[in-house]
Amino acid sequence: MTETIQIPDFIAVTLGFAVFLTGANINARVEILRRFNIPEPVTGGLLAALAVLAVYVTTGREIDFILDSRDYFLVMFFAAIGLNARLSDLIAGGKPLAILLVLTLMTIVAQNLIGAAGAVLFGYPAKAGVLFGSAALIGGHGTAIAWAPQVGTATGLAGANELGVAVATLGLVLAALIGGPIAKRLIEKHNLTSDRPEEGNTVGLPETSGPVRGDINHLSVMRVLLHLNVAVVLGYIAHELIAEAGLMLPLFVPCLIVGILIANIRTALFPDAPPVTQTPSLALISEFALGAFLAMSLMSLQLWTIADLGLAIVVILGAQTLFTVLFVIYVLFPLLGRGYRAAVLAAGFGGFALGATPTAIANMTAVTKRYGPSPIAFVVLPLVSAFFVDIANAIVIQAVVNF
Repeated sequence: MTETIQIPDFIAVTLGFAVFLTGANINARVEILRRFNIPEPVTGGLLAALAVLAVYVTTGREIDFILDSRDYFLVMFFAAIGLNARLSDLIAGGKPLAILLVLTLMTIVAQNLIGAAGAVLFGYPAKAGVLFGSAALIGGHGTAIAWAPQVGTATGLAGANELGVAVATLGLVLAALIGGPIAKRLIEKHNLTSDRPEEGNTVGLPETSGPVRGDINHLSVMRVLLHLNVAVVLGYIAHELIAEAGLMLPLFVPCLIVGILIANIRTALFPDAPPVTQTPSLALISEFALGAFLAMSLMSLQLWTIADLGLAIVVILGAQTLFTVLFVIYVLFPLLGRGYRAAVLAAGFGGFALGATPTAIANMTAVTKRYGPSPIAFVVLPLVSAFFVDIANAIVIQAVVNF
């Protein structure tokens, strides 16, 4: 039996901060990482994951991080996305939202076709292709774990859970690496610029120097934290009510929605109140929360779970990545109008098609820090990945498994 080294929650958070700062220091010194918009927590998180893998290989002991606090950073970040959203942005996001919904469904179907073909090629049951496809990729670890038992029962495949987790793990790594380069190619090839550069960056502070609206001080930070905590508290309550009604949604979804409501109701009722939305303090806190979440997520990856699948996972995930890149560049980007927002959404879509919503947002954040803001992108993509993906994915996976 493999011996496990368990890292308590508080120490895991502390290590997450160290991992993030390590990634930031490396990015500051390695120009190619900045050039291709690789997020700082991705750099540090993958380095930490390799260190954890080295411990496993040399000692045979797994490192298990307790990550209870990580979820707080996630809901805090999405509450910040909601708090930063204006009603005009939501209205303007209607058309790209509808396009992304259709493209997401197309991606789910294509991933499962590629997964099924790859599964058969390497001697797996065709139905197990969903674990090489949308269950583990666009669905992520949670969906893979949820569906693995049913796939195992339907196919007789031993180790279905391990297969799903391994594919989701490698998919998350790939998702974190492809979004920035995709956006760089599109933006520079088409000479694109931000639609609203005068606003400053709305998620994270800009990488380049320039005018910053408002001050960052103890009052502005406390004001933002109060509104974020209220959004999270009400989001928890809404999540419980939604669950009791029989609808399962990730916790960050009601926190995002409550943030949107708070921001727009506050602006309508108290237009002269000290600002919270579109402020440097909100940008700073949102980037901190996302960076901490992603650093902790990546440093805890168990990369050794991938090794047992060998050539199969390399070939199939290679095909999935190639499809995603080509689909984003030659289908999604043109359909979204070939503008700057389309390029930012391309980076995000590449992130959540292979990984998860936080990875998508990290990709977009790295891009907008360098090239300029795109507020609508940060509202549209989480709504697609939160509301639509789980439902559509479940329908498609169920159809494949029951076929």
